[in-house]
Amino acid sequence: MSSERTDVQVRPGVAADLGALTEIYNHYVRETPVTFDTAVFTPDERRSWLLSHPEDGPHRLMVATDTDSQVILGYATSSAFRVKPAYSTSVEVTVYVAPDATGRGVGTLLYEALFAALATEDLHRAYAGVVPPNEASVRLHERFGFHHVGTYREVGRKFGRYWDVAWYEKELTL
Repeated sequence: MSSERTDVQVRPGVAADLGALTEIYNHYVRETPVTFDTAVFTPDERRSWLLSHPEDGPHRLMVATDTDSQVILGYATSSAFRVKPAYSTSVEVTVYVAPDATGRGVGTLLYEALFAALATEDLHRAYAGVVPPNEASVRLHERFGFHHVGTYREVGRKFGRYWDVAWYEKELTL
């Protein structure tokens, strides 16, 4: 983890970001249990995911870049919580930061931009799943007003063992 500060710009994700976003995600697929995907993706395989996050509406993709180099440092999304229509005012949110960009406040900047973008949407709740132990993610979510609402025990199997998912909830409407 690096403590070096970086000037960061956060903007909506675009098609040209797909390769870098896939590379960041694949790191977490290969190296960590924080996603339950177990096989890496090609950018073409992730294209439908990118297209499901337009620049407006409740399902957003925000990208953080180094201001000088324009290297992508991470991304945050809001996605459908569940597919049934009554869930439409709830979103699941997540943040992925490039491994060499952790500890620089990138996740905080991404969530600030994501929640600002969502403020005008017809949304009531945001949910986030955290695979313990992940204190950095717990601290990030609690900083943004999320509260632990329960844990699914040993709900996923990856790397030859079972993993819990702790669920966090945040109210989005006043």
